[in-house]
Amino acid sequence: MKQAGAVRSILRLEALLVALGAVLMYRHCGQNWGVFALYFLLPDLALLSYLIGPRIGALAYNLTHSYLGAVSFLMIGFWCHTSHVFAAGLIWCAHIGFDRALGYGLKYATGFHDTHLGRIGKLTPL
Repeated sequence: MKQAGAVRSILRLEALLVALGAVLMYRHCGQNWGVFALYFLLPDLALLSYLIGPRIGALAYNLTHSYLGAVSFLMIGFWCHTSHVFAAGLIWCAHIGFDRALGYGLKYATGFHDTHLGRIGKLTPL
């Protein structure tokens, strides 16, 4: 199980670098930091879906915490020369990277604590 811990650590470090890279790129683009602060936690609204149930909650969380949407915004913003869409993609990437660096991975339908980065919350015996 030691190996799983090493892989998890690499994935979390990688996520931290994504978050830092997105923040640095946002700064480089000269975007408004008030907008960054306002929208940084927006993807976490998906957590409200857990009130419906773990399956719907996991789906909503995964849709808002996957790089698929965030990188799509980056590509659309880049190709269409739309700075606010590109900035939204950077904010979204920063959020996802920050969450993953903290250990919050994509969720399984079994419950919020079961993630692709391992179980979060109280440690359970092997």
